[in-house]
Amino acid sequence: MQTAEIIYNGELRTTATHVKSGTVIETDAPVDNNGKGERFSPTDLVASALGSCMLTIMGIKARDNNWNIDGTKVSILKIMGTEPRRITGINVVFDFPAGHNLDEKAKTILERAAHACPVAKSIHPDIVQDVTFNW
Repeated sequence: MQTAEIIYNGELRTTATHVKSGTVIETDAPVDNNGKGERFSPTDLVASALGSCMLTIMGIKARDNNWNIDGTKVSILKIMGTEPRRITGINVVFDFPAGHNLDEKAKTILERAAHACPVAKSIHPDIVQDVTFNW
């Protein structure tokens, strides 16, 4: 079964539909690449996928160990390069809510889980992944 179906809508916008759930994501080209910048760009999705994947894998570890990381926020900064135009870096900043009561061992396990997520392992090694954990 397909993962997604994507339609080009014109004016540098696409609509991607997740086949199994029917969930829809629209993309736009960014303003600095002739687009409207009114939606996530495809490269925004790549960068955001890293943060979502890291947080999901951490969530699995947290659930398995009865740790609560609910409310954890991840901020993403995508850094673009030129010639060729591509992602050169992704800054990921985790902000954990006060009162999480995680000890140093738990924090280490969660940080290692984040770095081992499938997206982190799939991104080309030339793309710098700068990850900060604010406990």
